[in-house]
Amino acid sequence: MSRRQPDSVEHQRARGRLQLGFAREARGTVLAELFQSSPLRALFPTPEPDEAVTAAVVNTAGGLAGGDALDITVRAGERATATVSAAAAEKVYRSLGPATRIDTRLEAAAGARLEWIPQETILFDGARLERRIGVDLAPDARLLMAEIMVFGRAARGEVLTSGAIRDSWRLRRGGTLLWADGMGLEGDIGTTLTAPFGFGAAEAFGTLLYAGEGAEALVPLLRGEDRTWPAPGGVTLPRPGLLVGRWLGRAMDVRRSVAAAMLAVRAEAMGLPARLPRLWTT
Repeated sequence: MSRRQPDSVEHQRARGRLQLGFAREARGTVLAELFQSSPLRALFPTPEPDEAVTAAVVNTAGGLAGGDALDITVRAGERATATVSAAAAEKVYRSLGPATRIDTRLEAAAGARLEWIPQETILFDGARLERRIGVDLAPDARLLMAEIMVFGRAARGEVLTSGAIRDSWRLRRGGTLLWADGMGLEGDIGTTLTAPFGFGAAEAFGTLLYAGEGAEALVPLLRGEDRTWPAPGGVTLPRPGLLVGRWLGRAMDVRRSVAAAMLAVRAEAMGLPARLPRLWTT
């Protein structure tokens, strides 16, 4: 007797969750809150003496498939200083239908300084990604963010021709919306990515955001006559106290451009060394 096969197969999906909280004590910033569920984990490498407390986000599954979901919350308490990065690039695999969802929430209390600087998100051809980033800052908190999206496996010569991208950013200071940004691509997205008035066949798209005191002073520094970026791009000041940089081009050039801007912002506005965290260089 033959056994009837089901009409559809329900694949197991990952539902990862990570909550990190940092607090300021007499000895400095310490980890005050940690919750993690597979496949998300946080590692805490020993930082250099002049670096902030550092957390490395790790996806133990090695990548994300359609239907997987990650939920990440990072809180920096009053006067805390923390850096959150990633141990490696995040890979989003080709989907058979459902989207991969990544929800990130960042909170910085009074006087806090928070860095959210993960490494690249690599979209395989056919990937479907829905990403939401929400930020809540106290009036005098400082935030440095950097995100790089790579359209296909650049090292293999793969380009993104199909799939979907829905990327939403919302940043609030003192409860008031300061900046909102969104990107939506679906279907034959290869046409948009290669169009001269679209993404110009760029392999990657990088964004750097700094919110806090001293944003205005960073503009001439990052636009100086002696400043050249490996990838086409630049910086703008859309609102007082908010600096946004954007770059398009080869994946490695975009990474170098974002890294160069990070160095300047770290030293001039965040009170951190003008060098990249070791997670970005190892």
